[in-house]
Amino acid sequence: MILVAVATAILIIPSPTPHGGEARVFIEQKPAPSLNILWAEWKPADYLQKLTREFSKETGIEVNITQRSWSDWQQHFANEMGHKSQRYDMVIGDSQWLGYGAEQGHYVNLTHWMKRHSVEEQFISTALKGYSEYPKGSKRYWAIPVEGDAMGFAYRKDLFNDPAEKAAFSARYGYELDVPKTWFQLRDIAEFFYRPAEDLWGLMAWQEPYYDGLTMAMQTLLWGWGAGLGDQESYQVKGILNSVEAAEALLFYKQLVQLSNPDWRNYYLDTEASSNKPMIEGKVAMTMVYFAITPELLDPAKNPYANEMGFFSTPAGPAARATSLGGQGISLISYSKKKEYSLQFLEWFISKKTQEKWSELGGLSCHIEVLKSARFLDASPMHQAFSESFEFVEDFWAVPEYAELLKQSQQHWSFYLNHDSISAKDTLDNLAQEWEQTFEQSGYYRE
Repeated sequence: MILVAVATAILIIPSPTPHGGEARVFIEQKPAPSLNILWAEWKPADYLQKLTREFSKETGIEVNITQRSWSDWQQHFANEMGHKSQRYDMVIGDSQWLGYGAEQGHYVNLTHWMKRHSVEEQFISTALKGYSEYPKGSKRYWAIPVEGDAMGFAYRKDLFNDPAEKAAFSARYGYELDVPKTWFQLRDIAEFFYRPAEDLWGLMAWQEPYYDGLTMAMQTLLWGWGAGLGDQESYQVKGILNSVEAAEALLFYKQLVQLSNPDWRNYYLDTEASSNKPMIEGKVAMTMVYFAITPELLDPAKNPYANEMGFFSTPAGPAARATSLGGQGISLISYSKKKEYSLQFLEWFISKKTQEKWSELGGLSCHIEVLKSARFLDASPMHQAFSESFEFVEDFWAVPEYAELLKQSQQHWSFYLNHDSISAKDTLDNLAQEWEQTFEQSGYYRE
């Protein structure tokens, strides 16, 4: 008997001998090359898994998308990176992870690769800034945009277009009921449809205090009022986060959430407590959404009001128009032994042909030609608002300490919304103090 060890999988091949007998040759075959990608548990991950079948056909490289629940996804990734695990070759992570991944050595620097493949010329600049670049303004890139997303709104067209409702609104507010162009118009509309006795509410507004829902909503108003989170280069927070304009924005949001059902306070991304749920139940006129989770609203099998769904991008504040970035980019994990395969996958993924297929499956592409094409804009009622949003998206801090900063903003803003014992200005003063302490302790204020 002859034993030949080549790789790992064993194949037994009968072989005749000179004496008429049979020898068995044991050949261990090499396993098919594969890639493992970590992402959150949601529909776009299903779309990507389906899309990768084309890549596997072309290359012979199998791709496995591991999905983790939203509540576990971030911590699971951090645990894996803490052990320098090789379980995953790539991760599709939130934009806020960029600083953590880059500074801790978990991500591969893709700057030169992206230049060689003209990624800057192919993908929309705001997406690259949000999903790929760290530090901001450095032109150093650590990810490729995968699932574009932004905060926006869904609304009931049948309510907005009802002649009786339009007449009553015009008589009360002095202008026509239509998609709001400003936050003040949005407040008027939410107030108009605030009818608790009928179990109809004006707005489903994000207030979720545990992950990032409240912060994603609130920072949008800060930018709209001419304030902000702080200086992205100097990390100065005081005078920006706690400005007079910021206090006005926070007070406005506290007034706005009163037009929502208090039972929806924790509604956000969870399946059982999704911000889509009140709309599907016919209990709200408008709801905050991420565009990536709106397909459920357009599915008649899930939403009886699917044919009445309209969408609009975040309206303007008194000083500017801005909205929160959602979505994720894909990064190479530095501990992977399959970087060659990963780069081959990225080269395939960024092509216009693949991006078009990604869009057809339900993904939200950030490829310029795809995003602006009539084919894309006409494919879904929400695509126009989504595409428009990328002209003014902004993002939260993307520093390694983002999780701590996020926890602090969630806590301070949630307390303010739910208690009358503290003012908007004091809330922001306290948060600004805490954020600057976090930056100082991390060495950001070296003289």
